Order: sequence, then C-alpha cells, then structure tokens
Amino acid sequence: MSRKKPGMDVTTLSALAEPNRKEIVELLREGPLTVGEIADRLGLRQPQASKHLKVLSDSGIVEVKAEANRRIYKLRPEPFQALDSWVESFRRVMEERFDNLENYLRELQSRDKS
Repeated sequence: MSRKKPGMDVTTLSALAEPNRKEIVELLREGPLTVGEIADRLGLRQPQASKHLKVLSDSGIVEVKAEANRRIYKLRPEPFQALDSWVESFRRVMEERFDNLENYLRELQSRDKS
C-alpha cells in the first residue's frame, strides 16, 4: 500500500526530466515567451516546442494566455513551491539525523574520556 504525501506531484518531476522541457522552464524563469521565441532560442522547430509546452501545460508547470494570434507562456509558481516544500522535508530529516549522529559521537567521546 503506497501512501501519497501531500504537496509533491510526480508529474512535475516527470515533465522536468526531459532536457528540452527543463530548458524551456529555464528560459521562462526570465519571463513570459511565445512558442516562436522559445523555439528560436532552443533551436527547435515550432511543432517540437509546442509539444513540449503542451506537456508542461498539462502538468501545471506553465500557463498560456492568448493575445491576438499569439500564445504567451509563463511559469506557474505552485509546482515549484510544492517541489521546494518536498525537498525541504528531506532537508529537515537529514539535519535531524546528523544532529542525532553528532550527539551520539559526543556521547562516545565522553565515555572514552572517563
């Protein structure tokens, strides 16, 4: 039986695992872009860029806004906030383990001195 932890959605990691999609996200960190701008900057054909943007959109990483005949893509903050919380939960666990190890080593040293 698997327990699903709140906050982290595996589709975010899956979408970001593909190198072109990760590069698209890196580009969008600087601000919204059109499909054409993304394709040009990454050296992709527009249909390829559109396919990657659809995956990113379906996974909730980007949102699209239509302006005249252009589609403008921008990052959504929520998936990255969830990812940050998920990573932070590991950081807290590891820090607790290191603190416990440090306490144990101090205890061993004090026994050796006695």
